[in-house]
Order: sequence, then structure tokens, then C-alpha cells
Amino acid sequence: MRIALIIALPVLLSGCSLLMPRHDPEKAWVELPKHEEGRLEAVQVDGQDLEDDRYFQIAPGRHELQVRMSFEVEAANVGAEQTLPRTCLLTLDYGDFAAGQRYRLEAGSRGFRPWVQLQDARGESLARAREGRCGAV
Repeated sequence: MRIALIIALPVLLSGCSLLMPRHDPEKAWVELPKHEEGRLEAVQVDGQDLEDDRYFQIAPGRHELQVRMSFEVEAANVGAEQTLPRTCLLTLDYGDFAAGQRYRLEAGSRGFRPWVQLQDARGESLARAREGRCGAV
């Protein structure tokens, strides 16, 4: 019985970290879905570091979001024999976050150029990020 408890405890505890908190109706919820092309992580909102890179909640109004995107550039795009990893910081500025609304960040790349856009719950594009620096970020 003890062995079963010892084995089950780490599994149960890891499941707790997968749960998302409740949405605060006084704030806007921004979600970063998993991407097959690469990894998108929330880094900062208004210069403040974030605790969780999967989502964040913010007060209504204007905010500047910084995200890190890691992806691979296909070998054919650069004349190489293998794909090249690339990591970039991008900044998105949006002035109309609304309380109680859900948003999501969608991302992708074209060759060396990453793109990130903010979408509302219906999938309508609201804003696009501007590319920041790429490399060891």
C-alpha cells in the first residue's frame, strides 16, 4: 500500500500544475495555445515578468505584451543541410483589452520571420506583434 501511495503522489501533484485558475471576470484573459511549429511563451506584460507562460490575466485597457517564440527555419529557406533553430522576442501593443473577455495569441513563421497576432474569442485578428530581437533571448 505504501509503495502505491509513493508512486501515485508525484502523478497527482503533477496533475495540479496542469490546472488553469478560474477566470477573474474583472480582467481580460490571454491564452497561449500549444503550437506544432514551435514554442510560444509569455514573458512580460508592461515590463513585469509573468509567472506562467501559458496564460495571463490583465486589467482592462492598453497593455504591452512581450512573448518569446522558438521555431525552426527549414533548411531549404537558408540553403543549409539541416533546419536551424531560431528564438525571437516579439512585442505586441493593444489598447482595448476588455474585462471578462478571452483572447489568444497565435503564432507562426515565414522563413526567418516570426509572426504573432492577438485574436478575440471568435478568432478575429486584433493586433500583430512587431519583431524584436532574435538570437540568444
